[in-house]
Amino acid sequence: MTRSTASHRRSIAAPLVWLLALSGAAACEVLTPPPMTVPSAAAATSTPDYARWWEETERCSGLSGDLRSIEWYVVPGVSSFGTQHGERIGLWSASSTGTSVVLAENFADNELVVRHEMLHALLGERGHPPEYFARRCHLTWESWPDRTPPQQQQQLATRN
Repeated sequence: MTRSTASHRRSIAAPLVWLLALSGAAACEVLTPPPMTVPSAAAATSTPDYARWWEETERCSGLSGDLRSIEWYVVPGVSSFGTQHGERIGLWSASSTGTSVVLAENFADNELVVRHEMLHALLGERGHPPEYFARRCHLTWESWPDRTPPQQQQQLATRN
């Protein structure tokens, strides 16, 4: 294999890894609270943007909930983190002890990623029902108005 062929394969593979990280079955939810499943996650607080995004997600979904009931965690210094289901950039968790969201730090300010996990919290169920994630709220990479792939978003964010 030539160097240019290998480089081309890597350039195609990188976006696929990110899409799989966001779109796989059971991609965003687990039954064990995040500190147990993502030991490197640190407790975090929601931002003023999160309050606005929560309202937007309630509005588009027609669902309501309490943003303050979510425990937020961030995995410092990463664009993705490993879980029992593979690499993720966000992870929603519901258990008998409450609702939690873990975010890779490099995506903790990404509206699509944060609102995607918020919608999981509002739905309170596994999976990605297209009615909510694609049609009502447009919270998938394919349905989001800015279709810039995650790795390009990350490159742009590090330049600013």
